[in-house]
Amino acid sequence: MADFGNDGGLWTARVLGASAGAAVSLIYLLPKSRREAASRFFTGLACGLVFGGPVGLWIAVRLGIAGYLGSAEVLLTGSAAASLSAWWGLGVLVRLAERMRQ
Repeated sequence: MADFGNDGGLWTARVLGASAGAAVSLIYLLPKSRREAASRFFTGLACGLVFGGPVGLWIAVRLGIAGYLGSAEVLLTGSAAASLSAWWGLGVLVRLAERMRQ
């Protein structure tokens, strides 16, 4: 199992991965306002920071490459994936709720 301690380099990988995932989510599903963009970005950032380790480890094990990756790579990948998928789920639900309201 990977060791995700409090090393500064690992926190950097988490923040970079979460920021990249949040930015990509904004590009793929454009926000309607600045408030929505900020909300989506910070939601993605928080989810990437919190769930980056478990998601990265799950992806690496699922792909069978866990033995070939270092902790920073697992965290970077996991944080980006968690961040990106967090808003995809929330963004789709928000858009559906808006359509149902009309």
